[in-house]
Amino acid sequence: MGVHVGASIGQAAALFDIAPSTLRWWEKTGLLPAPPRVNGRRVYDEQALRRVGVAYLCCLTGAMPLSQAASVTTGQAGKDWQENVSSQVARLDGELRRLRNARDYLLHLLRCPDDDVVAECTHLAGELAEHTPVGDVAVGDGLVAAARSLRPRGSDAVRDEKTRRRDEDGAGQARCAVCGDALATTARGRPRKYCSQACRQRRYRRSAASS
Repeated sequence: MGVHVGASIGQAAALFDIAPSTLRWWEKTGLLPAPPRVNGRRVYDEQALRRVGVAYLCCLTGAMPLSQAASVTTGQAGKDWQENVSSQVARLDGELRRLRNARDYLLHLLRCPDDDVVAECTHLAGELAEHTPVGDVAVGDGLVAAARSLRPRGSDAVRDEKTRRRDEDGAGQARCAVCGDALATTARGRPRKYCSQACRQRRYRRSAASS
């Protein structure tokens, strides 16, 4: 009988500075195949550790969803993994554009010489027209007149004087504690704090680094 030579789950996790529970979760979700066991304990050989490394690169470095990253880590036949990686690259490109736009505007805002941007900035109307939906509304007579010319959307719009709307008090959609993306709601179980295992791991790494 051959002897399995490899690393334990704790050693495999320590190699990539992640929690052993992350490896167990990756196996449970199908991102990683379960490694061989010796005396009931997982044993990670060279190829298994390389596979863990690819999972780390895809999910934590590349921020890929587990379902897409699995096509890379499991070595599935065909070019599914290339399509999934290309899709993630396109998503990241869009996020980079959004972040650049956010950065450009905030840098522009820092250059404003007015102490009270709301009351004094002479460029505010133009910036609202360029960067917000106000640009789609005629505002020649002012924002109040423009707002009053619109029909509120939603069946409960007329109730805003009686009940605070969820989008106004911030209680409408839970957000990931790391990246801010919307969290899927679940009917049962504890409320979620992270949108993905990758974000959960980022928070774990930050906490470990600060301790």
